[in-house]
Amino acid sequence: MSLKTFKHYLTKDGQNEKLSKIDASPWDDLPTSKKEALDELSELHIRLADLQQRFHVDRRHKLLIVLQGMDTSGKNGTIRHVFRGVNPQGVHVSSFEKPTSREAAHDFLWRIHKCTPTNGETMIFDRSHYEDVLAVRVNKLKPESVWKKRFRHINDFEQLLVDEDTIILKFFLHIDRDTQKQRLQERLDVPAKNWKFDQSDLVARDKWDAYEKAHEEVFEKTSKPDAPWYVIPANKKWARNLLVARIIVARLEDLHLSYPKVNYDPSEIEID
Repeated sequence: MSLKTFKHYLTKDGQNEKLSKIDASPWDDLPTSKKEALDELSELHIRLADLQQRFHVDRRHKLLIVLQGMDTSGKNGTIRHVFRGVNPQGVHVSSFEKPTSREAAHDFLWRIHKCTPTNGETMIFDRSHYEDVLAVRVNKLKPESVWKKRFRHINDFEQLLVDEDTIILKFFLHIDRDTQKQRLQERLDVPAKNWKFDQSDLVARDKWDAYEKAHEEVFEKTSKPDAPWYVIPANKKWARNLLVARIIVARLEDLHLSYPKVNYDPSEIEID
């Protein structure tokens, strides 16, 4: 599976495509049935576990996966279902909520940089530094003269990571308003999901158009060849999970990873 197979999911640097015109339901290259998708995902779990193990012991690269999306788009679910079965020793998750007073006293990338992956590590960002040009912008937490500069800061920051052998994959989990409404309602209707509901979700929902516009500018200004944005149709959870898994596996396979060579001949060693 080649990464080029998924180029039609990429956003392009300098291209401001309207999110409202991008279909959030599974595209034609995805299975039409949930069962077929889950069967393939199970196979990908085996491949990803092996690739992640090779990646971890190879230690020549770092992998940063950024997940962004509207509320209920399924960032946690994607992590849970895509990375099922991998060695937790080499995969970690960082979530970025409202900054603490100490974090806010530093530059906006300070708390992000210290969470970036080390050699052989896979780090998943559940939300990320992009909140500083999304939520900050939409909720007017900083003036435009401040957040506008952050596009350049983010590009420079990500280029630094790439120059230090970090592979960056950025996924926007794309749902439509009707799907979000259904998922929010489910959080109210199902007692086991009540804890997921927050009144702030409704506040953000009222600003849907503003968030879409903000995301469009993010894609336009920060989708670079070495740090691409993939728009993932996420109305169907099984299709979302499968597509993200396909792309990650394809990217790791492009590295042609192998286990490190040893400086001895195992056949010459006897263990008493």
